[in-house]
Amino acid sequence: MQKLRAARILGWGKALPDRVLSNQELERIVDTSDEWIRTRTGIRERRIAAPDTAASDLALLAAQEALAKANLTVEKVDLIIVATVTPDMVFPATACLVQSRLGASRAAGFDLEAGCSGFLYALATGREFVASRTYDHVLVIGVEVLSRILNWQDRNTCVLFGDGAGAIVLGPAPLGEGILSTYLGADGAGGGLLSVPAGGSRRPVDQDVLATGAQYIQMNGSEVFKFAVRVMGEASLKALERAGLDLSAVSYLVPHQANQRIIDAAAKRLRLSPDRVIVNLDRYGNMSSASIPVALAEAADEGCFKSGDVLVLVGFGAGLTWGASVVRW
Repeated sequence: MQKLRAARILGWGKALPDRVLSNQELERIVDTSDEWIRTRTGIRERRIAAPDTAASDLALLAAQEALAKANLTVEKVDLIIVATVTPDMVFPATACLVQSRLGASRAAGFDLEAGCSGFLYALATGREFVASRTYDHVLVIGVEVLSRILNWQDRNTCVLFGDGAGAIVLGPAPLGEGILSTYLGADGAGGGLLSVPAGGSRRPVDQDVLATGAQYIQMNGSEVFKFAVRVMGEASLKALERAGLDLSAVSYLVPHQANQRIIDAAAKRLRLSPDRVIVNLDRYGNMSSASIPVALAEAADEGCFKSGDVLVLVGFGAGLTWGASVVRW
Protein backbone atom coordinates (compact mmCIF):
# COMPACT_ATOMS: atom_id res chain seq x y z
CA MET A 1 0.00 0.00 0.00
CA GLN A 2 1.34 3.41 -0.97
CA LYS A 3 1.84 5.90 1.85
CA LEU A 4 -0.12 9.10 2.00
CA ARG A 5 1.64 12.38 1.26
CA ALA A 6 0.78 16.03 1.71
CA ALA A 7 -0.26 18.57 -0.92
CA ARG A 8 1.17 22.06 -1.15
CA ILE A 9 0.53 25.19 -3.17
CA LEU A 10 3.02 25.42 -6.03
CA GLY A 11 1.60 28.45 -7.83
CA TRP A 12 -1.21 30.99 -7.76
CA GLY A 13 -2.95 33.40 -10.09
CA LYS A 14 -5.90 35.73 -10.43
CA ALA A 15 -7.97 37.43 -13.11
CA LEU A 16 -10.17 40.48 -12.62
CA PRO A 17 -12.37 42.34 -15.11
CA ASP A 18 -11.25 45.83 -16.09
CA ARG A 19 -14.61 47.48 -15.35
CA VAL A 20 -14.76 49.06 -11.88
CA LEU A 21 -18.22 49.78 -10.48
CA SER A 22 -18.00 52.23 -7.58
CA ASN A 23 -20.51 52.89 -4.84
CA GLN A 24 -21.08 56.32 -6.33
CA GLU A 25 -22.17 54.75 -9.61
CA LEU A 26 -24.50 52.40 -7.75
CA GLU A 27 -26.16 55.44 -6.17
CA ARG A 28 -27.39 56.30 -9.68
CA ILE A 29 -28.70 52.77 -10.32
CA VAL A 30 -30.45 51.83 -7.09
CA ASP A 31 -31.71 53.49 -3.90
CA THR A 32 -28.52 53.33 -1.82
CA SER A 33 -25.53 55.47 -0.83
CA ASP A 34 -21.78 55.17 -0.64
CA GLU A 35 -21.91 55.76 3.12
CA TRP A 36 -24.54 53.07 3.66
CA ILE A 37 -22.56 50.48 1.71
CA ARG A 38 -19.20 51.30 3.28
CA THR A 39 -20.41 51.42 6.89
CA ARG A 40 -22.38 48.17 6.67
CA THR A 41 -20.10 46.11 4.42
CA GLY A 42 -16.71 47.78 3.96
CA ILE A 43 -17.07 47.71 0.17
CA ARG A 44 -16.07 50.75 -1.93
CA GLU A 45 -16.09 49.22 -5.41
CA ARG A 46 -16.25 45.94 -7.29
CA ARG A 47 -15.30 44.53 -10.71
CA ILE A 48 -17.91 43.73 -13.35
CA ALA A 49 -17.24 41.43 -16.30
CA ALA A 50 -17.80 42.67 -19.85
CA PRO A 51 -20.91 41.34 -21.62
CA ASP A 52 -18.83 38.95 -23.71
CA THR A 53 -16.81 37.59 -20.75
CA ALA A 54 -17.86 34.28 -19.19
CA ALA A 55 -16.57 32.31 -16.22
CA SER A 56 -14.23 30.19 -18.35
CA ASP A 57 -12.53 33.32 -19.74
CA LEU A 58 -11.54 34.57 -16.28
CA ALA A 59 -10.74 31.04 -15.08
CA LEU A 60 -8.38 30.49 -18.00
CA LEU A 61 -6.38 33.65 -17.25
CA ALA A 62 -6.06 32.81 -13.56
CA ALA A 63 -5.04 29.25 -14.38
CA GLN A 64 -2.36 30.34 -16.84
CA GLU A 65 -0.85 32.68 -14.25
CA ALA A 66 -0.89 29.99 -11.57
CA LEU A 67 0.80 27.47 -13.85
CA ALA A 68 3.46 30.01 -14.81
CA LYS A 69 4.22 30.75 -11.15
CA ALA A 70 4.40 27.01 -10.46
CA ASN A 71 6.75 26.63 -13.45
CA LEU A 72 4.52 23.81 -14.59
CA THR A 73 3.57 22.98 -18.17
CA VAL A 74 -0.01 22.10 -19.07
CA GLU A 75 1.12 18.56 -19.89
CA LYS A 76 1.77 18.03 -16.17
CA VAL A 77 -1.77 18.93 -15.08
CA ASP A 78 -3.66 15.81 -14.01
CA LEU A 79 -6.95 17.27 -12.83
CA ILE A 80 -8.84 20.58 -13.04
CA ILE A 81 -11.47 21.44 -10.44
CA VAL A 82 -13.54 24.58 -10.93
CA ALA A 83 -15.63 25.92 -8.06
CA THR A 84 -18.41 28.18 -9.33
CA VAL A 85 -22.12 29.00 -9.09
CA THR A 86 -21.98 30.86 -12.41
CA PRO A 87 -20.71 28.34 -14.99
CA ASP A 88 -20.66 29.23 -18.66
CA MET A 89 -23.62 26.90 -19.16
CA VAL A 90 -25.41 24.03 -17.41
CA PHE A 91 -23.07 21.59 -19.15
CA PRO A 92 -20.39 20.87 -20.19
CA ALA A 93 -18.48 21.71 -17.03
CA THR A 94 -16.51 24.95 -17.02
CA ALA A 95 -13.48 22.84 -16.04
CA CYS A 96 -13.71 21.03 -19.37
CA LEU A 97 -13.88 24.32 -21.25
CA VAL A 98 -10.77 25.51 -19.39
CA GLN A 99 -9.03 22.19 -20.04
CA SER A 100 -9.56 22.53 -23.78
CA ARG A 101 -8.41 26.15 -23.96
CA LEU A 102 -5.36 25.44 -21.81
CA GLY A 103 -4.42 22.49 -23.98
CA ALA A 104 -4.23 20.25 -20.90
CA SER A 105 -5.43 17.26 -22.89
CA ARG A 106 -4.44 14.61 -20.34
CA ALA A 107 -6.24 16.28 -17.42
CA ALA A 108 -9.59 15.18 -16.03
CA GLY A 109 -11.97 17.95 -15.08
CA PHE A 110 -15.16 18.69 -13.20
CA ASP A 111 -17.05 21.55 -11.56
CA LEU A 112 -17.97 21.76 -7.88
CA GLU A 113 -20.65 23.98 -6.33
CA ALA A 114 -20.79 24.91 -2.64
CA GLY A 115 -21.71 28.59 -2.83
CA CYS A 116 -19.09 30.96 -1.50
CA SER A 117 -17.42 27.99 0.26
CA GLY A 118 -16.75 26.45 -3.14
CA PHE A 119 -13.03 27.14 -3.29
CA LEU A 120 -12.44 25.56 0.12
CA TYR A 121 -14.43 22.48 -0.90
CA ALA A 122 -12.42 22.29 -4.13
CA LEU A 123 -9.15 22.76 -2.26
CA ALA A 124 -10.05 19.91 0.12
CA THR A 125 -10.97 17.70 -2.83
CA GLY A 126 -7.77 18.46 -4.72
CA ARG A 127 -5.74 17.80 -1.60
CA GLU A 128 -7.21 14.30 -1.30
CA PHE A 129 -6.34 13.43 -4.91
CA VAL A 130 -2.72 14.43 -4.32
CA ALA A 131 -2.49 12.86 -0.86
CA SER A 132 -3.79 9.51 -2.14
CA ARG A 133 -1.28 9.61 -5.02
CA THR A 134 -4.11 9.42 -7.54
CA TYR A 135 -2.76 12.60 -9.18
CA ASP A 136 0.42 14.65 -8.81
CA HIS A 137 -0.77 18.08 -9.97
CA VAL A 138 -4.25 19.50 -9.49
CA LEU A 139 -5.37 22.90 -10.75
CA VAL A 140 -8.01 24.39 -8.42
CA ILE A 141 -9.97 27.42 -9.65
CA GLY A 142 -12.60 29.59 -8.01
CA VAL A 143 -14.44 31.80 -10.49
CA GLU A 144 -17.65 33.82 -10.53
CA VAL A 145 -19.51 36.17 -12.83
CA LEU A 146 -22.10 37.05 -10.23
CA SER A 147 -23.15 40.22 -12.03
CA ARG A 148 -25.18 37.94 -14.35
CA ILE A 149 -27.40 36.66 -11.54
CA LEU A 150 -27.94 39.94 -9.68
CA ASN A 151 -31.17 41.90 -9.58
CA TRP A 152 -29.89 45.43 -10.09
CA GLN A 153 -33.06 46.82 -8.51
CA ASP A 154 -32.47 44.92 -5.26
CA ARG A 155 -30.30 47.19 -3.13
CA ASN A 156 -29.83 44.46 -0.51
CA THR A 157 -27.86 42.22 -2.89
CA CYS A 158 -26.61 44.12 -5.93
CA VAL A 159 -24.21 46.25 -3.85
CA LEU A 160 -22.44 43.22 -2.38
CA PHE A 161 -21.05 41.16 -5.22
CA GLY A 162 -18.35 41.32 -7.89
CA ASP A 163 -16.74 39.20 -10.59
CA GLY A 164 -13.31 37.55 -10.69
CA ALA A 165 -11.24 34.36 -10.66
CA GLY A 166 -8.43 32.92 -8.58
CA ALA A 167 -6.45 29.72 -9.09
CA ILE A 168 -3.82 27.61 -7.38
CA VAL A 169 -1.76 24.61 -8.43
CA LEU A 170 -1.43 21.79 -5.91
CA GLY A 171 1.48 19.36 -5.95
CA PRO A 172 3.01 16.72 -3.66
CA ALA A 173 4.87 17.60 -0.46
CA PRO A 174 6.25 15.72 2.56
CA LEU A 175 3.81 15.10 5.39
CA GLY A 176 3.69 18.08 7.73
CA GLU A 177 4.05 20.58 4.88
CA GLY A 178 1.53 22.35 2.66
CA ILE A 179 -2.13 21.81 3.52
CA LEU A 180 -2.14 20.65 7.13
CA SER A 181 -5.89 20.21 7.61
CA THR A 182 -9.32 20.86 6.17
CA TYR A 183 -12.70 21.17 7.82
CA LEU A 184 -15.99 21.30 5.90
CA GLY A 185 -19.59 21.59 7.01
CA ALA A 186 -23.13 22.08 5.75
CA ASP A 187 -26.61 22.80 7.07
CA GLY A 188 -29.15 22.30 4.30
CA ALA A 189 -31.96 23.46 6.56
CA GLY A 190 -30.67 27.00 6.00
CA GLY A 191 -30.60 26.69 2.23
CA GLY A 192 -33.44 29.13 1.76
CA LEU A 193 -31.55 31.95 3.44
CA LEU A 194 -29.31 32.45 0.38
CA SER A 195 -30.37 31.07 -2.96
CA VAL A 196 -31.28 31.52 -6.60
CA PRO A 197 -34.79 30.03 -6.48
CA ALA A 198 -35.34 29.45 -10.18
CA GLY A 199 -33.36 28.15 -13.14
CA GLY A 200 -33.01 24.53 -12.07
CA SER A 201 -35.15 21.41 -12.42
CA ARG A 202 -37.41 22.43 -9.52
CA ARG A 203 -38.44 25.69 -11.15
CA PRO A 204 -37.29 26.18 -14.72
CA VAL A 205 -37.19 29.70 -16.07
CA ASP A 206 -40.55 30.75 -17.50
CA GLN A 207 -42.50 33.99 -17.86
CA ASP A 208 -43.59 33.90 -14.20
CA VAL A 209 -39.99 33.53 -13.06
CA LEU A 210 -38.88 36.42 -15.24
CA ALA A 211 -41.72 38.59 -13.97
CA THR A 212 -40.85 37.96 -10.31
CA GLY A 213 -37.04 38.00 -10.61
CA ALA A 214 -36.71 34.51 -9.13
CA GLN A 215 -33.72 33.83 -11.40
CA TYR A 216 -31.62 36.23 -9.32
CA ILE A 217 -29.82 35.94 -5.97
CA GLN A 218 -32.13 36.26 -2.98
CA MET A 219 -30.79 36.58 0.56
CA ASN A 220 -31.97 36.98 4.13
CA GLY A 221 -29.10 39.27 5.05
CA SER A 222 -29.54 39.43 8.82
CA GLU A 223 -29.78 35.66 9.25
CA VAL A 224 -26.81 34.99 6.96
CA PHE A 225 -24.81 37.59 8.89
CA LYS A 226 -25.51 35.90 12.24
CA PHE A 227 -24.64 32.50 10.80
CA ALA A 228 -21.40 33.78 9.27
CA VAL A 229 -20.16 35.52 12.42
CA ARG A 230 -20.58 32.29 14.35
CA VAL A 231 -19.31 29.77 11.83
CA MET A 232 -16.18 31.59 10.59
CA GLY A 233 -14.54 31.44 14.02
CA GLU A 234 -15.79 27.94 14.79
CA ALA A 235 -14.56 26.50 11.49
CA SER A 236 -11.14 28.13 11.90
CA LEU A 237 -10.72 26.64 15.38
CA LYS A 238 -11.81 23.18 14.18
CA ALA A 239 -9.28 23.27 11.33
CA LEU A 240 -6.51 24.35 13.72
CA GLU A 241 -7.45 21.53 16.09
CA ARG A 242 -7.21 19.01 13.25
CA ALA A 243 -3.78 20.40 12.35
CA GLY A 244 -2.64 20.05 15.95
CA LEU A 245 -1.98 23.79 16.27
CA ASP A 246 -3.16 26.50 18.63
CA LEU A 247 -3.94 30.15 17.99
CA SER A 248 -0.36 31.27 18.61
CA ALA A 249 0.76 29.39 15.50
CA VAL A 250 -1.39 31.43 13.07
CA SER A 251 0.52 33.89 10.92
CA TYR A 252 -2.31 35.13 8.67
CA LEU A 253 -6.03 34.80 8.21
CA VAL A 254 -7.29 34.67 4.61
CA PRO A 255 -11.07 34.93 4.98
CA HIS A 256 -13.94 34.90 2.55
CA GLN A 257 -14.48 38.54 1.59
CA ALA A 258 -18.17 39.10 2.27
CA ASN A 259 -18.45 41.76 4.96
CA GLN A 260 -15.84 43.64 7.00
CA ARG A 261 -17.74 43.12 10.25
CA ILE A 262 -17.78 39.36 9.69
CA ILE A 263 -14.05 39.38 8.96
CA ASP A 264 -13.38 41.45 12.10
CA ALA A 265 -15.35 38.98 14.23
CA ALA A 266 -13.32 36.05 12.87
CA ALA A 267 -10.04 37.88 13.46
CA LYS A 268 -11.08 38.65 17.04
CA ARG A 269 -11.92 34.98 17.65
CA LEU A 270 -8.43 34.03 16.42
CA ARG A 271 -6.81 36.91 18.36
CA LEU A 272 -5.23 38.35 15.24
CA SER A 273 -4.38 42.02 14.71
CA PRO A 274 -5.62 43.70 11.51
CA ASP A 275 -2.17 43.50 9.90
CA ARG A 276 -2.44 39.70 10.05
CA VAL A 277 -5.73 39.59 8.17
CA ILE A 278 -5.77 39.64 4.36
CA VAL A 279 -8.56 41.95 3.15
CA ASN A 280 -9.38 43.18 -0.35
CA LEU A 281 -13.13 43.39 0.16
CA ASP A 282 -13.12 47.16 -0.25
CA ARG A 283 -11.89 46.86 -3.86
CA TYR A 284 -13.65 43.73 -5.11
CA GLY A 285 -16.72 43.06 -2.97
CA ASN A 286 -17.89 39.49 -2.49
CA MET A 287 -16.62 37.31 -5.35
CA SER A 288 -18.00 34.10 -3.85
CA SER A 289 -15.76 31.15 -4.83
CA ALA A 290 -13.13 33.53 -6.20
CA SER A 291 -12.72 35.67 -3.08
CA ILE A 292 -10.26 33.52 -1.10
CA PRO A 293 -7.97 32.53 -4.00
CA VAL A 294 -7.83 36.13 -5.27
CA ALA A 295 -6.98 37.42 -1.79
CA LEU A 296 -4.37 34.68 -1.41
CA ALA A 297 -2.80 35.44 -4.80
CA GLU A 298 -2.66 39.19 -4.17
CA ALA A 299 -1.05 38.76 -0.77
CA ALA A 300 1.46 36.26 -2.15
CA ASP A 301 2.35 38.61 -5.02
CA GLU A 302 2.92 41.40 -2.49
CA GLY A 303 5.33 39.19 -0.53
CA CYS A 304 3.18 39.01 2.59
CA PHE A 305 3.93 35.35 3.27
CA LYS A 306 7.28 33.83 4.11
CA SER A 307 8.24 30.16 4.11
CA GLY A 308 6.81 28.40 7.14
CA ASP A 309 3.99 30.88 7.77
CA VAL A 310 0.75 29.24 8.88
CA LEU A 311 -2.35 30.52 7.05
CA VAL A 312 -5.98 29.91 7.97
CA LEU A 313 -8.30 30.03 4.97
CA VAL A 314 -11.95 30.20 6.03
CA GLY A 315 -15.30 30.91 4.42
CA PHE A 316 -19.05 30.34 4.39
CA GLY A 317 -21.70 30.29 1.74
CA ALA A 318 -25.03 29.18 0.36
CA GLY A 319 -26.13 25.73 1.28
CA LEU A 320 -25.59 26.69 4.00
CA THR A 321 -21.96 25.63 3.82
CA TRP A 322 -18.68 26.48 5.50
CA GLY A 323 -15.07 25.40 5.42
CA ALA A 324 -11.58 26.12 6.66
CA SER A 325 -8.10 24.98 5.78
CA VAL A 326 -4.77 25.37 7.55
CA VAL A 327 -1.84 25.81 5.18
CA ARG A 328 1.87 25.97 5.86
CA TRP A 329 3.34 28.30 3.23
